[in-house]
Amino acid sequence: MERTIITISENGNVNIQSNDVWMSEMELVELFWVIVPTLRAAIKAIYKSGTLFYTTTQRCDLATPKGWATFYNLEVVIALAFRLNTYEASRIRQKVLEGLCKRKDDGYKLFVLFKAEKMSCN
Repeated sequence: MERTIITISENGNVNIQSNDVWMSEMELVELFWVIVPTLRAAIKAIYKSGTLFYTTTQRCDLATPKGWATFYNLEVVIALAFRLNTYEASRIRQKVLEGLCKRKDDGYKLFVLFKAEKMSCN
């Protein structure tokens, strides 16, 4: 399986080599500097909210010749960056926002899509 991972250098620079990001649970733990239960809870909350769907954002593949692992794509990494509260998550958020808001002479343009939910008044 060809894949790339996101890394953060010692001086805080976020390195994303390509859009074909697939990271294992342990790689995500190391990236965000969180413990496994925190990461799993955040992933579970993302899927439970309906923001992302596991059928399109995760896959199981051989991690070693004798063991399988679950890998998560770039969408999950970005969602985790906005859900977790660590220095590393803030660096990834900043990198994502810089990519969205490339400065032009006339200022910034940012489009945000919100999911509308039904509200009832009692």
